[in-house]
Amino acid sequence: MRALRILLIVVVILGGLFVIADRVAVNFAEDEAADKLRSTENLPSTPDVSINGFPFLTQLAGGSLDDVEVGIDGYEASTGKGGDKIRIAELRAHMKGVEFSGDYSSATADSATGTATVGYDELMKATKSEPTQIAPGIDAKVIGLSDGGNGKIKVSLQATVLGVEVPEPIEVLSSVKVKDDDVEVVADGLPKIAGRQLAESRIRAITDFQQTIDELPGGIELDKVEAAKDGVEITVKGSNVKLAG
Repeated sequence: MRALRILLIVVVILGGLFVIADRVAVNFAEDEAADKLRSTENLPSTPDVSINGFPFLTQLAGGSLDDVEVGIDGYEASTGKGGDKIRIAELRAHMKGVEFSGDYSSATADSATGTATVGYDELMKATKSEPTQIAPGIDAKVIGLSDGGNGKIKVSLQATVLGVEVPEPIEVLSSVKVKDDDVEVVADGLPKIAGRQLAESRIRAITDFQQTIDELPGGIELDKVEAAKDGVEITVKGSNVKLAG
């Protein structure tokens, strides 16, 4: 009995040491992965990296991680217009089946899903914020974007008739969707301005717009989008996503 008791104590101690070693190793690996990702993607700050699953050391020995989460704040994506950028306030990605090279210099995930949040102030960059003539004597411009409820964007217009601003902004509810690498905003209905129903093509030249969001980390792509309180929330996805190297 005494020998068995000693054996159990040794097993518990060794188990505790293994857990400690495993957690130390995973914390070190997360820090290393975050630094590597920052360097690879030229990020302004170090991202958050969480390696899930236990034990980590057995995953490490097998050369593949079951589940890795990455969080990047303030990521600047390409707009497809020269060197213009659009800021993604929060980018969160969930990676599955992450395989890495023997020297840990590169890693590739079988699949990735996540979310990206773009503020309305950033999305405003794609709108016509300068007055544009939509009819003789009538100009209009976009002065704001906001949450219109039920997944819609509220586009606020300022109209000027014969040089005089219309007292109240004209608000248009618009649908938003993903089309290729673009977030596309299209008005559900068209407003009357100064009591006139103007040519649809001229009004849509102001109300409707597209914003390209390209060159996301690892080659992940836009999937779905809807309006939310502080901006548009985009679902992203990808396969064979390269995290480093």
